[in-house]
Amino acid sequence: MSQNLFADMRAHVVEALSDLLPVLTPEQLARVEVTPTRDPAHGDMATNAAMVAAKPAGRNPKELAQALAERLAALPLLSAAEPAGPGFVNLRLSPQALLDQIPVILTAGEAYGDGDAGAGVAVNVEYVSANPTGPMHIGHCRGAVVGDALAAVMAKAGFAVTREYYVNDAGGQVQALAWASYWRYLEALGSPITPEEFDAAAPSGLQYRGEYLIPVGQALRAALGPILATPDLGIADPATWFETVRDLALDMMLTEIRTDLELLGVRQDVFSSERKLLDSGAADVAIATLAADGLIYEGVLDPPKGKTPDDWEPRPQTLFRSTDFGDDVDRPLRKSDGSNTYFANDIAYHADKIARGSAILIDVLGADHGGYVSRMKAAVKAVSHGAVTLEVVLCQIVHVMRGGEAVRMSKRAGTFVTLRDLLDEVGRDAVRFTMLMRKSDAQMEFDLDQAVAQTRENPVFYVQYAHARCRSVLRAAAESLGATETTPEALAGADCAALDDPQELALIRRLIAWPRLIEGAAMAREPHRVAFYLYDLAGEFHMLWNKGRDDSTLRFLQADDAAGTRARLALVAATATVIRSGLMVMGVTPVEEMR
Repeated sequence: MSQNLFADMRAHVVEALSDLLPVLTPEQLARVEVTPTRDPAHGDMATNAAMVAAKPAGRNPKELAQALAERLAALPLLSAAEPAGPGFVNLRLSPQALLDQIPVILTAGEAYGDGDAGAGVAVNVEYVSANPTGPMHIGHCRGAVVGDALAAVMAKAGFAVTREYYVNDAGGQVQALAWASYWRYLEALGSPITPEEFDAAAPSGLQYRGEYLIPVGQALRAALGPILATPDLGIADPATWFETVRDLALDMMLTEIRTDLELLGVRQDVFSSERKLLDSGAADVAIATLAADGLIYEGVLDPPKGKTPDDWEPRPQTLFRSTDFGDDVDRPLRKSDGSNTYFANDIAYHADKIARGSAILIDVLGADHGGYVSRMKAAVKAVSHGAVTLEVVLCQIVHVMRGGEAVRMSKRAGTFVTLRDLLDEVGRDAVRFTMLMRKSDAQMEFDLDQAVAQTRENPVFYVQYAHARCRSVLRAAAESLGATETTPEALAGADCAALDDPQELALIRRLIAWPRLIEGAAMAREPHRVAFYLYDLAGEFHMLWNKGRDDSTLRFLQADDAAGTRARLALVAATATVIRSGLMVMGVTPVEEMR
């Protein structure tokens, strides 16, 4: 028996359906599904097999469901198979089939739920990719957690995952960073130039004056002294200092970002530099490749929506035929001055990821990039000749709240909540779990009070508490029965026949849903499903715990019932195993005890 009972049952359903209707094609059989029932009163699973097969086979779906149910009812896995509705078949697992999964879980350990749905397909998940021009803030935090958890879910489901950070170390924002860092350098030297005088002399677009740049200026002063300034500590020719200041500032900001990511428990396998990519001429190569395929032309775009003839200047541009690939308008690759657009640079970057062997590209982006999705999907389809797909996961804004009021708690940044501040306030586990308690494309409120509360309303506490309770039971059992009797290997051999209470069976049903949950979350690119599942699993365990307080026969440790004790310890150990497996995917600590 495999870990995934839903996959096993689907194989049985397909076999039975093929016997009944040999005329069905593999494509038609591929549409067969076995899913949980919406109402547990109707059974554990349901299949659409009769409805899928009825039309191509020319059969009545209700009659076909009846015939299919009669065949499936003979399976040892099932205690019942009944036709329902317009052609579904409801399936109820036998109690023994449920109990047989406990040793499967204990034998697999935290690897329970590992699957092969991904079939080793190479996936590149790019996330965070914050401009290295300042501290990471809470908006970056959500994308970091979602991307990291998605990568973990897909790896567990059998995909070959590469986690990537694209360092935007080129363009106007980096120039602004260099100039702002140079101002902090002059400030560290004690320059008499005022901020207003500096602004008047510097190019427009200076955006960064946060206190986080003070250390950059001080580092420049410590390393180089006054040599980057004029003798009177004024502004020197940018040609003499720009690259030095830019490179040091970028290096310090990236060090800060890497530290923040480490504190958050987020890791990436690859850090790609935009500047290195562009310096290699990759954007020009990408444009030339599209041109060779006949996908580039010189043209004039229609005015954007909302523009009037008075404020629109039509001009010839180098355009990509993105409408050939589903976009709503062709997109410029070069500006009228001959320089490449940001879009052209992004095409080059995605072409680079494709060249490195990725079959699926997933970009985790802020919701403000929503308008960029269609053109990038078109570009990826074009440069890969349809062989590679781009998927985009959008993360909506996060509002930090305390006592029902919005919070601005950053000392260094001043205008936004930094990731470091949030981690200092509530800790990594609460940040990660809370970020995954809403679907990424839904706006969310991060309630600081709730994130530290020791109540059911705090999901990370509720789940960690369930794991801690499991571990507490197992420690107590080890003291009374001996450590060798309470190992997963020993408990995997327990006779679980004593587990017949409805709440015990409900908990087992929740446990066996984990492999299917992982597969579904991976295929739908929805890591928040893991958080929801763990919260529900914790609820089932807490209910059994509380029921045992009222009914002594359900208590986990019973001096006069050795067999029942071993059975219940096996269930507790299996529950702890699945919670750990889920928390590891989420990057959250499975604590041993609550303080």
